[in-house]
Amino acid sequence: MFTGLIQALGTIRPLEGNYWQINCIDGASAPIMQDLAFGDSVAVNGVCLSVETILPDGFIVTASPETLQRTTLGKEETLQISVNLETSLRVGSKIGGHFVMGHVDGIGRLVQASKTATSWEMTFSVPHAIAHYLVPKGSIAINGISLTVAQYQPDDALLKVAVIPITYVETNLCHLVPGSWVNLEGDILGKYVEKFITNGKVDYPTTSDSEEKQITPVFLAEHGYL
Repeated sequence: MFTGLIQALGTIRPLEGNYWQINCIDGASAPIMQDLAFGDSVAVNGVCLSVETILPDGFIVTASPETLQRTTLGKEETLQISVNLETSLRVGSKIGGHFVMGHVDGIGRLVQASKTATSWEMTFSVPHAIAHYLVPKGSIAINGISLTVAQYQPDDALLKVAVIPITYVETNLCHLVPGSWVNLEGDILGKYVEKFITNGKVDYPTTSDSEEKQITPVFLAEHGYL
């Protein structure tokens, strides 16, 4: 589990087999490397990967064909720009972003990026698999970065986020151009709500046998979910 707050930038390149080497950029390895251990999870552009070999300024992971197919890691342009890196959340650590699992739901493209007086406004195309998780002022992870949904246009399947300057400069968002691919992960809380609502039923314990109750807005309100 991660928070979506990027700790460093790195480069990625394929090795033989399914192995990939990630190296931190320009001496920024301390947040990543200071206590990295075999088997640790690291989010690479929002993709949770397990450390198999530790290098002086990086590490080696295995990325399965399924991972490469479902994320941007296997795309040529990803090899040409930096990747966002974040180590896993520790118990008791501050959560400055939101709960990011490192399980990419789909990939989108940057449509437009424009600078305003206080931020960068970035618009991305969004696949159908992500659309129903988007809530105004809700959270989304883009290339592993925790961002807030500013606007979603369902007719055009376009997502707009506002990015503060430090996030823009300190992540690989500043390297993206219109058409660039990005990894997208919806909020995990929305996924659980979707599961409950879609199934429509829950086993609610009673003093006798469990009885099936419908999960409806009324049910949620009665149990404190207003």
